[in-house]
Amino acid sequence: GTPQKHDPTFKGPIYDRGCTDIICCVLLVVAIVGYVVVGVVAWTHGDPRKVIYPTDSRGQFCGQQGTPNELSPAALPCPPPIQICVSKCPDRYMTYLTAYGNAASLEYYRNFCTAEFKDSGKAPIEVLKDRECPAMLIPSTPLARRCFPAIEAKKGVIMVGNETTYDDGLGHRRNVTELLEGAKKANVVLEARQLAMKIFEDYTVSWYWIIIGLVIAMVASLIFIVLLRFLAGIMVWVMIVMVILVLGYGIFHCYMEYAKLKGEAGSDVSLTDLGFQTDLRVYLHLRQTWLAFMIILCVLELVIVLLLIFLRKRILIAIALIKEASRAVGHVMSSLLFPLCTFFLLCLCIAYWASTAVFLSTSNEAVYKVFNESTCPFSGQTCNPETFNTSNVTKLCPDAQCLFAFYGGETAYHKYLIVLQFFNVFMFFWLANFVIALGQVTLAGAFASYYWAFKKPDDMPAFPLFSAFGRALRYHTGSLAFGSLVLAIVQVIRVILEYLDHRLKAAENKFAKFLLSCLKCCFWCLEKFIKFLNRNAYIMIAIYGTNFCTSARNAFFLLMRNIIRVAVLDKVTDFLFFLGKLLIVGSVGILAFFFFTQRIKLVQDTAPSLNYYWVPILTVIVGSYLIAHGFFSVYGMCVDTLFLCFLEDLERNDGSAEKPYFMSQDLRKLLKKTNKGQPDA
Repeated sequence: GTPQKHDPTFKGPIYDRGCTDIICCVLLVVAIVGYVVVGVVAWTHGDPRKVIYPTDSRGQFCGQQGTPNELSPAALPCPPPIQICVSKCPDRYMTYLTAYGNAASLEYYRNFCTAEFKDSGKAPIEVLKDRECPAMLIPSTPLARRCFPAIEAKKGVIMVGNETTYDDGLGHRRNVTELLEGAKKANVVLEARQLAMKIFEDYTVSWYWIIIGLVIAMVASLIFIVLLRFLAGIMVWVMIVMVILVLGYGIFHCYMEYAKLKGEAGSDVSLTDLGFQTDLRVYLHLRQTWLAFMIILCVLELVIVLLLIFLRKRILIAIALIKEASRAVGHVMSSLLFPLCTFFLLCLCIAYWASTAVFLSTSNEAVYKVFNESTCPFSGQTCNPETFNTSNVTKLCPDAQCLFAFYGGETAYHKYLIVLQFFNVFMFFWLANFVIALGQVTLAGAFASYYWAFKKPDDMPAFPLFSAFGRALRYHTGSLAFGSLVLAIVQVIRVILEYLDHRLKAAENKFAKFLLSCLKCCFWCLEKFIKFLNRNAYIMIAIYGTNFCTSARNAFFLLMRNIIRVAVLDKVTDFLFFLGKLLIVGSVGILAFFFFTQRIKLVQDTAPSLNYYWVPILTVIVGSYLIAHGFFSVYGMCVDTLFLCFLEDLERNDGSAEKPYFMSQDLRKLLKKTNKGQPDA
């Protein structure tokens, strides 16, 4: 934790450096190779059609292997429900018993029977027993390649096909409300699909206006960053004055309420005598309440004034660093586009993780089991439909059938699917954190090149961003893998805790819930700390080329030796970024609102006609926030890098001819530092 000693050869990010944390680099490469192998195995065994296409009672895909598209869940009152691939859903009520005696009805009914149904003079009871046809048909509507009862409400009465009752095929009349529960979720999905179609229509007519709004947000973000060079100080001091004025007004208001209640009956009752009241408005009629408010606000006002008196210089340093960061971004303009590269790599990670997860989850095979109505020792056992008719099961249990039950598997691969899914999640976190770390160390290297250039920008390398990116990949892949691995482990533990919390929601063990809540809180704090430590460690890696542990230790102790400066700079930058995001998102959002609601007369006829005007407005607002966040993340990394370089500069150098300061002239004037025998940078 000792300060850095002066190195006369140090001129910024070290170019003559070696590879760091090689073991972690090798481990990352091995893990990536294993991840690719898992993906190939998953893609070999998986079949996403199981998610998209429904299946019939034999496990065959509807719409595949020569079968029609829809699935009619016409169910017999015995497990499993008969499921048949059909070309279209039924549009009328009908039972097999009523259709059996009518040639036209039977021909229509044949569309909803299995391929084995030949109508060879079988008695209706035999056809239903062999599950060749459903017992009844219900008017249905197609949804996600499945047929659901066409439920509708007319004047508050639930109806299906204009009927309130139906024949269940067994000679009983049932109320259609019995179908309601089974189809409720389907109706929700149907309504969601209709909503999605309208939203899609809105996007088709407004997409170019949305893009224009996002471009405006991008330009506004860039202008705000440029203006910070000139307005950072004004914004901060205006904010401080506003806080003081608001607190002053609060004190005045509390005093007026306190004075107004003087002499009123019951206003002098103490809070202790009154006790706890569920109606909080009761407390507002007590003088003691307003006195307490006034004292609290006075203490806050006093604390803020004292902080301004004692931390004034540190606030000025924070403002100067923010202004310097604006200049640095101006000299490394390509840094503003670099988040697009990080975003693209993150999209690749997400796409690979999602596709692998889908293929792993659909790697199961069709499992067939024995189903029968009478007592049978083989009931529920797995079977092979191809050899079932020649097996002993049919001899001992003549009414038994080998039907598709579910997707599963009993091989070693299927048993370890959950392990492979866990590995998939872990690798996603590791690679995503690695991509973010690569972006941070690249930006840190570029901005450090700016700070340690004695004559800015003449002494900067020609392409600082690309130089920093090359150094990071060539020398420090292992260190980035180390930092991202530690963070990934903590994040996976948090995911496991969230899963356990979800499973224990219905549990009555309060101690277990309390312990789980404590663990979730602890690991949340740990994740925040590791992110903070990693960010500063990557800055030190970019500057000195040391390994991860050394960089993390040096960064941590450097910040601890300047903890007050760290706190002040952090809060000042947080405020400016919050103000910037609020200003950009708010302005663009208001502009989008007035445009898409056709309230701007100049472009009233240009605005598109929409089903839901909030669709493009919300898209513009969310997109504007992401754009502003991307710009400010670069700016925030620049501020943090310059701050660490500034602290290193103060500890390394003293302003002499041998050890000159590299900080800007404004910072030197603020700290009353000079470079003896050297011209100002």
